[in-house]
Amino acid sequence: MKLVVGLGNPGSRYLKTRHNAGFMVVDRLAETHAAGEIPRSRFHSACVEARIGGEKCLLMKPTTYMNRSGRAVGEAVRFYKAVPETDLVVIVDELAFPVGHIRVRARGGSAGHNGLKDIDAALGGADYPRIRVGIGNRPAMMNQADWVLSRVTDEEWPDFERSIRDAADAVELLLRDGVDAAMNRYNERLSPKPKNGDQPRESNTSGIDPGWMN
Repeated sequence: MKLVVGLGNPGSRYLKTRHNAGFMVVDRLAETHAAGEIPRSRFHSACVEARIGGEKCLLMKPTTYMNRSGRAVGEAVRFYKAVPETDLVVIVDELAFPVGHIRVRARGGSAGHNGLKDIDAALGGADYPRIRVGIGNRPAMMNQADWVLSRVTDEEWPDFERSIRDAADAVELLLRDGVDAAMNRYNERLSPKPKNGDQPRESNTSGIDPGWMN
């Protein structure tokens, strides 16, 4: 069993917030690969089973809130006797990347992300693939916690939605052909920011549902 975990916070108050990018990617995967399936509560998560890239997968949205994500992931890993390096994929939001960009990594540190910190502590290491979804750095004079819990603006939404689609596609490629293939396909070099400080923007034509069991 492959474990595909999107990080976020449960509840309608967090719907479409930047910190819930991981939830949105799992929502898209569920819509594509597990349409009509009823989510079940398992491992302190909302879960559905699906077959993606030829692999049987458990799509997970931890309901522990972001800072306790390790509890959900740790329980699932132990239950399935999963090997994190090959059987786990975690999708998270990333302040360091502009809206519209994603980055695939085979392993790595938490980069200050509290959800990843808790997973690392639960697993005893950081050797597992992760996909980071850019949410843009916080504006000057704005608290970081307020920024990550803010809703994506209407102006940003087309680029953000495209990154959700790309991250879901990256999960499929990773499961089918391996993490190196996903990195080669999706780890584009970020363009320099325009002189006015605006983030790079690209067109988007995708559409996704707001989510299940948020």
